[in-house]
Amino acid sequence: ALVFDDADIDLAARVLATAKFRNAGQVCVSPTRILVQRKVLQAFTEKFVGLTREIKVGNGLESGTTMGPVANDRRIPALVDLIEDAVSAGATVSAGGKAVEGQGYFFEPTVLSGLTPAMRIMNEEPFGPVALLVPFDTVEEAIAESNRVPFGLASYAFTTSMKTAQALSTYIEAGMLSINHQGIGLPEVPFGGIKDSGYGSEGGTEAIEAYLNTKLVTQYS
Repeated sequence: ALVFDDADIDLAARVLATAKFRNAGQVCVSPTRILVQRKVLQAFTEKFVGLTREIKVGNGLESGTTMGPVANDRRIPALVDLIEDAVSAGATVSAGGKAVEGQGYFFEPTVLSGLTPAMRIMNEEPFGPVALLVPFDTVEEAIAESNRVPFGLASYAFTTSMKTAQALSTYIEAGMLSINHQGIGLPEVPFGGIKDSGYGSEGGTEAIEAYLNTKLVTQYS
């Protein structure tokens, strides 16, 4: 996800926090690396971390719960391993960072900052409630970092600049790009990725193409 300095910061923080921590981050289109233009990094971080700390983790049948468990007992040590690796290399835990004590496979909604591209968590999919806040300075830098990893399913961006939006639409290597809202996964639009995130699309009229036979007929006179 990309947050530019001309974006609606409240909107960006709200949409990305919802998208990140939905189903405890165990959604294929969940944003993990959130790149924020340096001028608004502090403001965005405060709002995003604030929303993260409001999340109530627990049994989904209990009143007030807003985030449930991770899928199984293997996910907790996997998340802890990635977080500890990042912290040992200089990252900072801004929220959460550990399993919730007690029965069940619950993990705190987590926000990390002070990250570098070499850290494992910046290159591996955590598939859990962990968000990474990374500063950038220019559009070109943001696009380069977005495209650095081999994944290319979903991307999100927040900007009021049509020029920036057009550049992202052209150069971001992802099968889906949602700008200034959560517009991914609707039945009437195509759903699919590129690079290591797959081939082809589901949804929309594009999903029908695989079931059709193309016939060429030519005739002379």
